[in-house]
Amino acid sequence: MKNHVNPALPPMSETPTVLDIEASGLGRNSYPIEIGYVLPDGHAYCTLIEPEPHWTHWDAQAAALHGIRREQLRERGLPTRDVALLLNTQLAGLTVYTDGWANDFTWLGVLYEAAGMVPHFKLDNLRSLLSDDEADQWHTVKARIAQERGPQRHRASSDARLIQLTLQRLRGANLPDQGAR
Repeated sequence: MKNHVNPALPPMSETPTVLDIEASGLGRNSYPIEIGYVLPDGHAYCTLIEPEPHWTHWDAQAAALHGIRREQLRERGLPTRDVALLLNTQLAGLTVYTDGWANDFTWLGVLYEAAGMVPHFKLDNLRSLLSDDEADQWHTVKARIAQERGPQRHRASSDARLIQLTLQRLRGANLPDQGAR
């Protein structure tokens, strides 16, 4: 298997920070309910987000997938401003990648608008890091890693870790999984 690496990409020793967002559903009125990221050193962070009063959309199918209940958000979620401040502190100046850029970009915008702030980091599409060969293999490799890891919660930091591990595997780095479960 020949792997054509884009010379404009950072070397694999510079594993990117990956972010994932779980939401109340898809579509116009959806909003972020959990955000998680994994840094290049493997450190993972995840938090639930307390819904704003006007955030009322709730999709039962999405809830069944991520397993987060509305009550959990009210009881354990952080206010939007606290989440935005934390992200700005932890991710300041970084380019952060996501495999669901269109949705995650929108939900990140909803979060920051509610907080009355702007992100101090750039969110970019993970696809920009992949060669054509890597993109062709993405889903197969991701499924293989998911199977190797065993059952995981469909949650933001677990998903971010899976995305990061998939990129590492595609680039030939067999780094140990440092566990966000």
